[in-house]
Amino acid sequence: MKNAILMLESGKTFYGNSFGADGETAGEVVFNTGMTGYQEILTDPSYCGQIVTMTSVHIGNYGTNQEDIESRKPFVEGFIVRENSNIVSNWRSTKTLSQYLKDNKIVAIEGIDTRALTKHLREKGAMKGIISTTEFNVKNLKRKLSSVPGLVGVDLVKRVTCGSIHKSIFHKEQPGLIKIVAIDSGIKYNIERCLSERKFDITVVPASTPYKEIMNLKPEGIFLSNGPGDPEAVTYLVDTVKQLITAKIPVFGICLGHQMLGLALGGKTYKLKFGHHGINHPVKNLKTGKIEITSQNHGFCVKMLRIHEHQWVLDGNADVEITHMNLNDMTCEGLRHKQLPVFSVQYHPEAAPGPFDSRYLFDDFVKLIKERK
Repeated sequence: MKNAILMLESGKTFYGNSFGADGETAGEVVFNTGMTGYQEILTDPSYCGQIVTMTSVHIGNYGTNQEDIESRKPFVEGFIVRENSNIVSNWRSTKTLSQYLKDNKIVAIEGIDTRALTKHLREKGAMKGIISTTEFNVKNLKRKLSSVPGLVGVDLVKRVTCGSIHKSIFHKEQPGLIKIVAIDSGIKYNIERCLSERKFDITVVPASTPYKEIMNLKPEGIFLSNGPGDPEAVTYLVDTVKQLITAKIPVFGICLGHQMLGLALGGKTYKLKFGHHGINHPVKNLKTGKIEITSQNHGFCVKMLRIHEHQWVLDGNADVEITHMNLNDMTCEGLRHKQLPVFSVQYHPEAAPGPFDSRYLFDDFVKLIKERK
C-alpha cells in the first residue's frame, strides 16, 4: 500500500493509505452519512469542488458498475473512507471501487479515523483540505492549500454543465409528450429518467443558454437542475430564470435549481456550516404534515422568514410560501409562489433513500403544466 496524507486548513492532519489515483487533490471537505450509494455520490456533479468523506465504516463492498452512475464521469475532487473493501460481492459489479477511482484519476485515502474527521467538520464547519500521495511535507502542503479557492463566490456550474443543446439520453419518440427545457447546472441521470417516465420531451440546454434561445424551443415547462457551488455566483442563470418567471412558464427546480429560483424571486442564500449530505434527512411537507425521508447534497440554503407561528415565506418576497422544512435544523427545503406557476425543493426527489417519498413532485410538475394549458 502507498502512504497518503490528508491536511485540513484548520491544521488537523490525518495519515492513511492511498486506494485511488496517485497525486494531489484539494477542495472543500464534507461528510456524507449514506451507508450505500458511493458510486452515485462520486458521479454527482453537485460534488464538484468537494472532497467527500463517507461516515459509514466499510465502503466498496459491492464494487462499481455502469448502471448506477449519475453523470458522464466522477466529479468529486477526492474521496475519504475508513476502510475500503477489496472483496466485492455483487452480480452487477464490473470492477472494484479502487480500480474505478484509479481509472477516473480520483485521489483517495483510507485508513483514517473518519469519525474524528466528521466530528471536527461538525464543530468547525466544512473547510478546505488537501490529499496527497506524493508530498508529505506539512509546510509545503499548507502553502499549497492556502492558494486553493473556497466555494463562496465561485461559479462551479461552468465546470459541469453540458456543452451543447441536446435531447435527453432517455428520450423516446411517442405521442402526447410534454415539451420541457431542462437547464443543466449539473443534472443527474436519474432526474432525467424520472422526467422521461412522466412523458416529458426533454431538451437539455447549457446553463448559460440565453432566455431567447430557450424560448425559441417553445417549451411548455422549464426544469432547473441540481448543481455545485455558490448559487449567487451564477448570476447569468439567475437573470435567465427571472425572465422565465416573467413569461409565466411553469418552472420546477431541484437543489441548486431551488436556490436559483429563490434568488430570482427576490430572495437570498447563505452557506450552511457543514451542509446537508446524505440519504436520511427528514423533511416536513408543511401542506400535508407528512414527513419525507430524503436524499440531500447541498452546502447553501435559501433564507426564509417566519410571519406566523406555523407560516414561513421567502425572505425578500412574501408572495412566496415555504412548503417544506428540514427537521434537523429547521431550514428551507421547498417553496412555491402563491400566484405564479413556479415551485422547487432543496432535496432530491428522484433519489431513492429507501422509500420513494418524494416522487410526487414530478407528478405535481405535470399537473401544473396541464393546468396552465
